[in-house]
Amino acid sequence: MSRIAPRIFTALAAATLFGGTAAIAQPQGPGYYAATPVEAPAKTSLITRDTVWKFHDGAFNAAKAPERDIVLCQLVAQRVGKLSSFTVGGQALDADTLAKCNSKAQ
Repeated sequence: MSRIAPRIFTALAAATLFGGTAAIAQPQGPGYYAATPVEAPAKTSLITRDTVWKFHDGAFNAAKAPERDIVLCQLVAQRVGKLSSFTVGGQALDADTLAKCNSKAQ
């Protein structure tokens, strides 16, 4: 019985250590993509092809998807209207690319 206690302690310590490391390694923010609409959306979620978007803190956010960035931007703009910004992995699209994206807005 006395052999079990140190093993349990070691397992708990390892779980705590690795659990803390995993939390730090998680990406910041709610998604890889962030699409900020010019006007407040009527709905707080949408789906573009296979990508689920959730509205949070003024922007639609989604996990990384297989489509090209501009295609995803255009798909969101088609559904919610013009976007004031579209961010990919923390990097905002430049003005020209955003304008191309917004050309598909309804």
